[in-house]
Amino acid sequence: MENAVVECNNLYKKIGKKTILNNVSLQVCKGDIVGFIGPNGAGKTTTIKLITGLQKITSGTVKINNYDIQKDFTKAIEKVGAIVESPDLYMYLSGYDNLKMIAKLYNNVNKSRIDEVVKIVGLENRINDKVSKYSLGMRQRLGIAQAILHKPNILILDEPNNGLDPEGIKEVRELLIKLAREEGMAVLISSHNLSELETFCNKVIIIQNGEIVETSTIKDLKADIKGNSYIIELNDTKKAIKIIKNAKIINKENIQIECEKNDIPIIIKKLVEADINIYRLEEEKISLESAFLKKTGGNKIG
Repeated sequence: MENAVVECNNLYKKIGKKTILNNVSLQVCKGDIVGFIGPNGAGKTTTIKLITGLQKITSGTVKINNYDIQKDFTKAIEKVGAIVESPDLYMYLSGYDNLKMIAKLYNNVNKSRIDEVVKIVGLENRINDKVSKYSLGMRQRLGIAQAILHKPNILILDEPNNGLDPEGIKEVRELLIKLAREEGMAVLISSHNLSELETFCNKVIIIQNGEIVETSTIKDLKADIKGNSYIIELNDTKKAIKIIKNAKIINKENIQIECEKNDIPIIIKKLVEADINIYRLEEEKISLESAFLKKTGGNKIG
């Protein structure tokens, strides 16, 4: 695929006789922020570990920047930044000293690059403080700083918002958007927080029982799932559902109907003729979480 930074084809992972991943194929392209979602035990973390070389592939291929992770690991992993589970930080050192230690692992990371990354993640005012004094959001930003020191073009994050308060979640979100837009970085992010992913991801991959069941933009996923559903606010819901077929009461002021757009004027006319006051009519907005639950047959994400 053009601009594919990560490309997985027909991945299988077996442990003993148990199949963990079954024919998983996915792509992550330059500038994309892809939400990788699925129920507990669906295979998200296993997939990420195969991509990053932390587990052995049973069969199939992973290519990063066109290098095969099994045949040319060093070249494949060269431009990868990742945080799997939680960042490894030395709490008794300053944020800057943590970055200096990671910088020694690479040949091309100098003081100028460290300073640049500190600015990118917005830690200029606290970088010389001990990490033990950082909030969880600051620690996560420092972890991302470590992951991007060597100028990767793909950032892979497994549950980066675990334990973060709303402010910390906002900090991570804004940073990822900045990296995708300004650095052209591809981002693959696994998370259970679907309402948060919906605010900044442009694509989504759904995995269930070790198989990919959906790969699309969030917009297309929601459009495919929702159908034509409308909410009408009025003054007599009980009377309204006797007049309108397939209508159901949501609360004492609102009903929901599923119909074609062209039927809306007819429905309104019937309600008005029945002396029902209509205050509002709008197309129902489906959330990513609702679309996920419908796509997976109601499996909870957790």
